[in-house]
Amino acid sequence: MPRQSRKKSNTGIYHIMLRGLDKRDIFLDDEDREVFLSLFSKAKEKSHAIIYGYCLMDNHVHILMKEGSEHIGESIKRISVGYVQWHNLKYERTGHLFQNRYKSEVVEDDTYFLTVLRYIHQNPVKAGMVKNIFEYKWSSCTYYTNETKRKLVSVEMGKSFFPNQDRFSEFMKMSNTDQCLEYEIKIRYTDEKLKNEISKIHKPELISNLTKKERDNIIREIKEHTGASIRQISRVLGIGRGIVEQAMTYSHHLSK
Repeated sequence: MPRQSRKKSNTGIYHIMLRGLDKRDIFLDDEDREVFLSLFSKAKEKSHAIIYGYCLMDNHVHILMKEGSEHIGESIKRISVGYVQWHNLKYERTGHLFQNRYKSEVVEDDTYFLTVLRYIHQNPVKAGMVKNIFEYKWSSCTYYTNETKRKLVSVEMGKSFFPNQDRFSEFMKMSNTDQCLEYEIKIRYTDEKLKNEISKIHKPELISNLTKKERDNIIREIKEHTGASIRQISRVLGIGRGIVEQAMTYSHHLSK
């Protein structure tokens, strides 16, 4: 079946989501995030796109942007290809990192623009990573509060709907049930909570004693059930990260 063509936005504004293949983490440390933002900034400058918001989560990225001089798909490709090459070299891996096709939706009115911007900024709160959206380092929220940061993100449109900074901040923090692009936000577990969740599937301390096939099946079930990062699963189980990632890679091959 041919792919359905993407809807073109009458405003040129889109909500974009890039996510890791099989829910795998695309950022394992802060250096990864810094490199992604650097590539993001270069792509933005080359295409003259306007960035209104973004958020880097462990296994996915949200971007609110207006198309520039090149098709938005070219801008996203420029970012993702560059990042995958760098990531694979750093972690000595090969193959895909992102799902083959980014997700997108058009943003064609002011109300939905603000809804998407708030949804993007609230991702870390809903995932239990921070209590206040303005505490999260890896989203565009910092641009909306820091007057000296204006190179990557354009804040004028987002703030123009509010009389002052306080009203903008109140709206951004307002409790809601928004689900843009129908993506389920991954909940962040403490190691102890993750261990308790794993115990519902299998005793964590016995997993390393299983056969490779049994162990890989359990690892995939844990990943599917909890959505926890490969690094955290490895740490809690006391199993090498390469073993956990190999189990997930095998799962992807089987699904083809």
